Amino acid sequence: MTTLSNAGYPPGTVITGKWRKSRYIVERTLGKGANGRVYLVHRAGVRQRYALKVGYDALDLQSEINVLSALKEQMHNAYLVEADDHQDSSGDVPFYVMRYIEGDPLHRFIGRRGKEWLGLVGLNLLEKLSLLHASGYVFGDLKPDNVMVSPYGKVELIDYGGVSSIGRSVKQFTEWYDRGYWNAGSRTGDISYDLFSFAVMCIQVLDEKALREASRQLPQTRSMTDLVMLVRRNPAFKPYAAWLNKALAGEFADSREALNQWRGSIRGPSAGRARSRQQDTPRWLRNAFALSLFILACTIFFLFR
Repeated sequence: MTTLSNAGYPPGTVITGKWRKSRYIVERTLGKGANGRVYLVHRAGVRQRYALKVGYDALDLQSEINVLSALKEQMHNAYLVEADDHQDSSGDVPFYVMRYIEGDPLHRFIGRRGKEWLGLVGLNLLEKLSLLHASGYVFGDLKPDNVMVSPYGKVELIDYGGVSSIGRSVKQFTEWYDRGYWNAGSRTGDISYDLFSFAVMCIQVLDEKALREASRQLPQTRSMTDLVMLVRRNPAFKPYAAWLNKALAGEFADSREALNQWRGSIRGPSAGRARSRQQDTPRWLRNAFALSLFILACTIFFLFR
């Protein structure tokens, strides 16, 4: 097998499986990562869409396919549809086909729908991570681009190229979300590594400007304390502050504990908003409403005497 040409495949390209003979037609490019490109495709003669990943390196992609195959059995996750090779001008190129998730990456979804959606979306994402961790894996390269959110807040992890077994080194990472980048720990793939990345993603969607400024420090001076101070300064973080500080410090015993604490933290903001709406009602309007009720009661009393 050979590596994929950097040119990629333009819309209309037909990718035909060498062994299974399935034919997929490229609609557009969905993304480009460290070890391949992902395309939006549909099977010839079928309306249903899929995401098809073409690998730059056969061994890397096969490792990713092996992880997805294991997860399919352990988590009963039908994310992986099939894997095969496609022959083009460069030779045999490996690919695999995934279920396509309609939606937006996390940061775009929150940007469009509002920051109040973070509670629900975060809960759904932590549930996904908890299942992955229970199967013996960490996601590794957790970042907004790898979290697809449906219009109703349903979450799916995409691009499993960074997944590794718990206890092994992280295979892929992106600087902002990497614990080592902030001098907050090693790049060993453990549960707290994913939770740290999750916390940084939350910081990004709530205050990306401040996160960008903190990241501009010299590598030797960056620290987890910078992130903690950022959370402390901005009132937008208040509902999640205790959770974020614990995740940044790696203090959760496991992802199930993290999930349960997040679930508890998102109940407060709803009540707080309800109280705020009540307090925002002008006092004169509340008094007028009370007076109208009193007059109505008196009228009914005299009518039925």
